[in-house]
Amino acid sequence: MAWQSGSVAARRARTPGQHGGVSSPPLPPVPRQAGAPRPSWPALPAALRVAIADRLGAPVVTVRVATAGFTRGFAAVLHTADGGRAFVKASPTVAHLTQGYAREAAILDRLPADLPAPRLRWTLDEAGWFALCTDAVDGHTPRLPWARAELDATLAAYAEVAAALADPPTGLIALGLPHLAELARSDILWWEEVAAGREPPPALPAAARGRLPELVVLESRLPGYADGATGLIHGDLRVDNVLIGPDGRAWLCDWTWACTGPAWFDLATLLLTAYASGLDTDRIFATHPVTAGAAPDALDATLAALAGYYLTGADAAPATDSPHRSAHQRWSGEQALDWLAHRQGWR
Repeated sequence: MAWQSGSVAARRARTPGQHGGVSSPPLPPVPRQAGAPRPSWPALPAALRVAIADRLGAPVVTVRVATAGFTRGFAAVLHTADGGRAFVKASPTVAHLTQGYAREAAILDRLPADLPAPRLRWTLDEAGWFALCTDAVDGHTPRLPWARAELDATLAAYAEVAAALADPPTGLIALGLPHLAELARSDILWWEEVAAGREPPPALPAAARGRLPELVVLESRLPGYADGATGLIHGDLRVDNVLIGPDGRAWLCDWTWACTGPAWFDLATLLLTAYASGLDTDRIFATHPVTAGAAPDALDATLAALAGYYLTGADAAPATDSPHRSAHQRWSGEQALDWLAHRQGWR
């Protein structure tokens, strides 16, 4: 979700864009498998390519560039002359992506080894670029609308991850990762900014017009609900951060935004696309093991916060991001608000 990508001050200072109407199509405007315009292997500095091949132990013979995601960094599965395979991300060290890649490498290096997450191999700095390498995961991004078997596999994988990280390893704790409650107070709650006139109001569907006071109240509950959590969560659990392997197992990728928080928050972010797929997300959320003990309106508070975060941020995507990011943020905010409106009876 890249919470730290836009501070309150930076987003207040931007030139307000014009939001279109929020009646959304059932699926994202651009397939998430085609969201990222990334550099090709030959476009990387020659010295970096040589250094990567040296670390892999053999020349790179074929490259399959990843197309999912919303950043412009290099990301690809590399096949080497000796039959090896690896997944490599790389970015110029002057780009904001580098901090994220370094953070992800540190997190991956400390995750329990048996979780459905890629294993870190190495990192390197070369030719003004930073690169990280993980094991390559065979698999595909789930297609939308969700196939129920793939969603079930993802829900099972997340249950496994959440259980393992409910008591995080000391190495992960030592990283000093942020707490969701702090992130919520600093960069997720935007309806209060709209209500105070510090943020331009996004266009709202008829069902949500006049509901700004309710949205402010609902989102304000999220930090309190998250405060007591001690487990680690993924922090950016979207469909494009999931891979389904040939055996049907789901893998959770892109751990840059891991933080301390309640696991039901990750579940809510994942289920936005399931809601758009027409599935019974109220039941799925309520019956998933990570929601045991959650406040009755924890989902409503999360949906209100996500709707405000995405809708107000849709015009604030940095130039270094995918040109499709704003459209996806707007679509995600619309789905969160529509789901919330159904739950609140605003229709």
